[in-house]
Amino acid sequence: MLRAPEREEDALRETAPGSGMRLAKAAARGVASFARAVRGPYLVVQAMGVRPPERLYVAPQDIRTADPTVADEIYAGYFSFDGKVVEANGRSPFSIAPPSMAWRRSLVGFSWLRHLRAADRALARANARALVDDFLRTRADFIDDPAQEPSVVARRTLSWLAQSPILLDGADPDFYERFMRALARNIRVLLRAMGSERRASDRLLCATALAAFGVCADAGRKFELRATALLDAELLRQILPDGGHIGRNPETPVELLLDLLPLRQAYAARGRRPPERLTASIGAMIAFLRVLKHGDGALALFNGMGRAPPDRLATILAHADLAHADAGGAPSLDAPYSGYRRLQAGATAVIVDAGPPPPPQFSLAAHAGCLSFEYSIGPERIIVNCGAPPSGSEALRRLARSTAAHSTLIVEDRSSCRLEARPGRGRPEERIVAGPARVKAARRSTDSSHDLELSHDGYVRELGLSHERKLALSHDGAQLFGDDRLVALRHGARAEHFVLRFHLHPDVQVMGANARKVLLTSGGVDLVFEANADVSVEESVFFAAPAAARKSAQIVVDGRGVRDAHLRWSFSRVEEG
Repeated sequence: MLRAPEREEDALRETAPGSGMRLAKAAARGVASFARAVRGPYLVVQAMGVRPPERLYVAPQDIRTADPTVADEIYAGYFSFDGKVVEANGRSPFSIAPPSMAWRRSLVGFSWLRHLRAADRALARANARALVDDFLRTRADFIDDPAQEPSVVARRTLSWLAQSPILLDGADPDFYERFMRALARNIRVLLRAMGSERRASDRLLCATALAAFGVCADAGRKFELRATALLDAELLRQILPDGGHIGRNPETPVELLLDLLPLRQAYAARGRRPPERLTASIGAMIAFLRVLKHGDGALALFNGMGRAPPDRLATILAHADLAHADAGGAPSLDAPYSGYRRLQAGATAVIVDAGPPPPPQFSLAAHAGCLSFEYSIGPERIIVNCGAPPSGSEALRRLARSTAAHSTLIVEDRSSCRLEARPGRGRPEERIVAGPARVKAARRSTDSSHDLELSHDGYVRELGLSHERKLALSHDGAQLFGDDRLVALRHGARAEHFVLRFHLHPDVQVMGANARKVLLTSGGVDLVFEANADVSVEESVFFAAPAAARKSAQIVVDGRGVRDAHLRWSFSRVEEG
């Protein structure tokens, strides 16, 4: 058995590789590529042998929050997804030219079936079955339909399995047969996708859907074991030891857990052994999310994290006991494999991106935010990154991925990572092809503070400069001190222009400012920001607001003329009165 693919990314998880590590990475990539080349045709052949199942034994629980009122909107012909609303006016929603590809993906992914099930009415159940049958009978006639994208097919498969009780209970034999044939077609698409590396980031979702089908349907013991092995391999490949995803997007573990927790229950319901790494990965991911969690329940905005319903994280943490996660002891402050660090003092939290960009094939959502941080006090988020905008605007998405959209130091208006477009079908694909290779992070405590000492070399190749940052949070959480400097690593290297940006959460109000000081307030928390250089307040944008992007502000510290390119700054709480 070829096991090399399971370890392909191990070498890429080092934050400071040397020449020996580079040789090891090259060897690992070569062996893994050969193994996948052998495995790919085998999966294609296996796909050809998939037959429609005769029955489904269990239905995984859909733990995503459902809203019964959405069932009424759908029955009335209104389909609202990803910020777009379409009125069907008696037509099939599947034959309507979509207002956006994101809307179409949501429609044909069928996650919305959970709302019809939550309505718990015969009419809603009949409507659910009619809409699925409508999809099975309708042939779209517009170009580049994303309905057969592997990630969409995987989502549709998981949704159909979870909602199979309302779809199949009382269904006529013809619909039952069409539904089972469609499930088999989905599985054939997913198996072929698992033999390809074109969108590596989709493979874990595809493997989850295959494993769910294997344990829920009468697909045969042989298929079930193979699907379980595929999921096990992808968990090892993509979920890092600290629970983060190799793509470094905090939202990815959230979405995965919403599928993996029910899948784990399905294995138990069938009396089957789950993939070896499933339970351990679930526990690690829950611990990872606690590292990235602010006091208001939201996750820090790094590497593609944008607007996310707060109930999803709450649902996952409510299921933490099912995964036996965080059973006693203090939660971890570090996710070193994923590249995130946390300072905590009382109700004050500082969360830092202290990792290099992910491997290119997993970097489609990654941002150039190395050493950026977010800062919150209880439920009040003070300093944030701009976050990722909803899908649909590539220009805004590109802007949000730049270093300037993050709370860190920017040199010569350049990003610390370089993005490059790769040919892609349906969706533009911009990967990170260059960025920090050595990112250092050291934690220490003094008599007065908890400190992080950080650095990255993202500006060395073009400018010969290294960025060093020190963050110190006082033991009582009342003060956050920062120290940023540029260090020349080549003779004559210097920055003509560099600035520090601190993006404020939209709820933070600027109460006053002068040359080197800014007064802030948010929800009864008053702060003063001070720096050793000229300070201004400029406009910003917060892409991760619940309804739509919101205007916000940012504090900008100008480093021109500052001796030794050394900036010092602080946030201090101002007590009432």
